[in-house]
Amino acid sequence: MLKLGKYLKPFTFILIFAMLLLFVQAYCDLNIPNYTSDIVNVGIQQNGIENAAPTAISENGLTLMKIFMTDTQKAVIDQSYTLLTSGQSSQSDVDKYPLLATENVYVLTNEKPSNQDELNSAFGEASSTLFNFLKIKFPSMFSQGSTGETSMSDTSNLDVTKLYDMLPMLQSTPSSDIDAAREAGQNTADLMKSQIGIAITKGFYKELGMDTNQIQNKYIINTGILMLELALVSGIATVVVSFCSSKIATGIARNLRKDVFAKVESFSNNEFDKFSVASLITRTTQDITQLQNFLVMAIRMICYAPIIGVGGVIMALHHAPSMAWIIAMAVAFLLVLMGVVLVVAMPKFRIMQKLADRLNLVTREDLSGLLVIRTFGTQKFEENRFDKANQDITKNNLFINRVMMFVMPIMMLLFNLVSLLIVWVGAHQIANSAIQVGDMLAFMAYAMQVIMAFLMFSMMFIMVPRAAVSGGRVSEVLSQAISIKDPKDPKHFEKDNKGRVEFRDVSFRYEGADTDVLSNISFIAKPGETTAFIGSTGSGKSTLINLIPRFHDVTGGKILIDDIDIRDVTQHDLRDEIGYVSQKGILFSGTIKSNIEYGNRNADYPEIEKALEVAQAKNFVDEKEDGVDSEVSQGGTNVSGGQKQRLAIARALVKKPPIYIFDDTFSALDSKTDADLRAALKSYTAESTILIVAQRVSTIMYAEQIVVLDHGKIVGKGTHEELLKSCKEYYEIASSQLGEEKLNNE
Repeated sequence: MLKLGKYLKPFTFILIFAMLLLFVQAYCDLNIPNYTSDIVNVGIQQNGIENAAPTAISENGLTLMKIFMTDTQKAVIDQSYTLLTSGQSSQSDVDKYPLLATENVYVLTNEKPSNQDELNSAFGEASSTLFNFLKIKFPSMFSQGSTGETSMSDTSNLDVTKLYDMLPMLQSTPSSDIDAAREAGQNTADLMKSQIGIAITKGFYKELGMDTNQIQNKYIINTGILMLELALVSGIATVVVSFCSSKIATGIARNLRKDVFAKVESFSNNEFDKFSVASLITRTTQDITQLQNFLVMAIRMICYAPIIGVGGVIMALHHAPSMAWIIAMAVAFLLVLMGVVLVVAMPKFRIMQKLADRLNLVTREDLSGLLVIRTFGTQKFEENRFDKANQDITKNNLFINRVMMFVMPIMMLLFNLVSLLIVWVGAHQIANSAIQVGDMLAFMAYAMQVIMAFLMFSMMFIMVPRAAVSGGRVSEVLSQAISIKDPKDPKHFEKDNKGRVEFRDVSFRYEGADTDVLSNISFIAKPGETTAFIGSTGSGKSTLINLIPRFHDVTGGKILIDDIDIRDVTQHDLRDEIGYVSQKGILFSGTIKSNIEYGNRNADYPEIEKALEVAQAKNFVDEKEDGVDSEVSQGGTNVSGGQKQRLAIARALVKKPPIYIFDDTFSALDSKTDADLRAALKSYTAESTILIVAQRVSTIMYAEQIVVLDHGKIVGKGTHEELLKSCKEYYEIASSQLGEEKLNNE
């Protein structure tokens, strides 16, 4: 399948663009759970207050907090806050902090200070120290839970102004008592310190006259808008990536079909013997469609799944590293599940295309040989043969579908079990203040993303082998060496080419055969003359005639047209010199006119009419309501065998080439039509070289040269009269057809 990688080259830009969009989509998808966590943790639990360090604090409040800070922390606070003096501040500051109308207020020098974490740590530790100091010195100020532990709600509605009455006492408190409270606070979890700090900061905001409900609503709305924006960008990226992947996949499939079709058109009979027609149809349609479907999925999954998988693990560990084992366990289970599916279903995937080949072959044979089947009354046998091929592919598909059917229920069970496990473990950790509710929800979302990413990646491993089989089958056709090739430096026929054909000691054997089909064939077919070939069945007549247009290449000797070896000119130039009519008249769907124009696209109506007249087809064409514009069904099934053959002859005649080849063309014609056609041909092709393969002596008896073949060798050559006297084989054929009495009279 890697050999087909060159077909991606024209779509490199679109592919890179799609990959970039996948990164954008993954970034959006990975950040949405973060914002969900923020809405729960900050927006709901912390009332929209993000930091333990307040953006503004009253002068009394800062004095209170500094009591419980270290000297280093105090220095950081002094550098980060600026004093706004009451009565000298702008109206906008007063509107923002109503307390500023009567009291001084400290505000952060920068709204987003670079040392935010350091400030949060200072206020969080100070708040925890204050909390523990009051709990030790004034236990009656705190309500107790049923377990005897201080409840987290103790500071949720704290009125900090009540603490200002204690400032003189707190300022005179020995530093050893505060250090003891700080030591007790150090055993408090960082999350608890932050929560206490935020609760006290909320009290400071209320003191300043700030609307904490407005702060909460603003935070939730702004975060929600960001989530909607991310979801919108992710949705747009998904649509555009889907469009790009479809464009790439369909474009590659289109180019593959075009190249496969062009390659098949260049096949000689040797190559067709290696691939059945049914297999070539399957490879051109179903296999390429399989590759197309694979590419659509691969472009999205191969890049997106690893980003989501790795990113999801990193994000999940950021929120709750203690629960990482849950993701590891789920992924391990998923990998085992996909491994079992691969082992069980993969052999069936590999034989899928071969079964499709077989079904196409049987269907094609049944449809092509329908008349024979009906004649011999073997419909039941053919039905059973088709049913077997149909049942084989159906059973194979059912087995695969049954295996895949179990994957989704098991995945849903895995998702639900993982969710329950996260909630159960997370609830205990929330109770121990190790994580927040939002962190647990975010971890659950990331766990689902990671599992889905590994599932997508695993599904790709299921699709890859089947696509690889299809890619290999398509690649086989594209890489098939052509046995008949054009020369690197081709020669060209003269414009006034006469069409003299010479076989010079020609031999031929089929690929893999032990003996020659034709041996030491030598003759010259001259312009203006008819050269005919006759012999018993299997004598090599059609094989010989098919060597001229290079349907096969000679294995010995050479064939010359006007003294130029046909292997020294291009196949197009060679076949442009030949008007060929095969044993089986083949017509294409369209009209009579379009079929005749296959011989000469520039033929006008008089030329078409003349060709039909010579081919003895004008009468039945004129009888049709639409004449030459009458419809011809696929394969010419709406005309008789003789009519089909005459239209095929007219197609060759309208080309007006220097060489005509009629490969047992007249066998479908009655004797009168045969005689009339040959008489008309004589004048129409007076300057051309005529080569005829025939079974009937009456068709060729007036030829200037008759070549008699037997077991691939020439056993006689001359006119009808000469051969009757000199060639025993010809005499036997003629006597069996014309009767000895007539021959003796001649």
